[in-house]
Amino acid sequence: MDIKQLEKLEARYHEIEGLLASSEVIANIEQRNKLAREFADLRDLVSMFKEYKNISAEIDTLAGVFKEKHDSDFLELAKRELADLKAKQAGIEEKINVALAGEDEDAGKDIIVEIRQGTGGLEAALFATDLYRMYTKYAAQKGWSVQILSASETEMGGFKEVVFGVKGRDAYKRLKFESGVHRVQRVPDTEAQGRIHTSTATVAVLVEPEEVEFEISPADLRIDTYRSSGPGGQHMQKTDSAVRITHIPSGVVVACQDERSQIKNKTKAMRILRARLLDMKRQEDFKKISAARKSQIGTGDRSEKIRTYNFPDRRVTDHRINFTTHQLESVLEGDLDEISDALIKAARERTQENE
Repeated sequence: MDIKQLEKLEARYHEIEGLLASSEVIANIEQRNKLAREFADLRDLVSMFKEYKNISAEIDTLAGVFKEKHDSDFLELAKRELADLKAKQAGIEEKINVALAGEDEDAGKDIIVEIRQGTGGLEAALFATDLYRMYTKYAAQKGWSVQILSASETEMGGFKEVVFGVKGRDAYKRLKFESGVHRVQRVPDTEAQGRIHTSTATVAVLVEPEEVEFEISPADLRIDTYRSSGPGGQHMQKTDSAVRITHIPSGVVVACQDERSQIKNKTKAMRILRARLLDMKRQEDFKKISAARKSQIGTGDRSEKIRTYNFPDRRVTDHRINFTTHQLESVLEGDLDEISDALIKAARERTQENE
């Protein structure tokens, strides 16, 4: 347990408490909401740290008693109390370590999740839809907000690609290990022979940076507008509301057409672009710093197969930590805490091994 880190987080908590009461922050809704989220994210951790310090103080006081008292009955009673306090201290320390496992530079930030159809044709697109449904149900359980930023469907149903933002307490901590290739093994509805097919979908979880954290020069952008391929009839798009943004130095292209407003589509596209560019930078850093990769769950490579959803056995296996559960239906209904907890615990243990 890193006491210095906890002291910094506690100081930040009290700093935010003061800022939230200032007239400048009260007048700025966006800043107030951002600080309020950070304040809420820190509350439980700071409370546990306060309890930890109180118990530590009691332990120190009892230690002093042992030096001053010599009555055997009293000392026996003090020993039992000391054992109880140390057990409580160990329990709180474990809870703090679990909480700190997700406390890195991105703790508390919003995220963008991208799900793409992989190998397997229509079945892969349907699986991408299943994953989207799984994450949105998990978000609903946690009280997180979800906003679709971009979606592309196949003619037969299912997503070729869906991109959505997630905001809420612990969203980054709980979902950051979902990046990679997810594999499904099941009998498709169209399979007359009852053969099991294997299909894949790729998930990328990106930190959504603030504009001031990751600036993009307007000179590096090419912005094109075009007519959205939306529904027909009275809802036929008659204006060039769709937006395609190309980041010239990297070649990254983002297109959004879900909104009827060109400004809204541009805003969404810029959010996705900023997150993708930051992610590209970090992926390059991971490749350069091999030591950092050793302490991670998996390689951090988007092409790494991380999990299999096997329908015949009702089994979900995360290959990075050799974790298996036979609650497939529950997992796909959004009950991801068991897997998430296992991944967070494994990450914490690997970090401790590398310290």
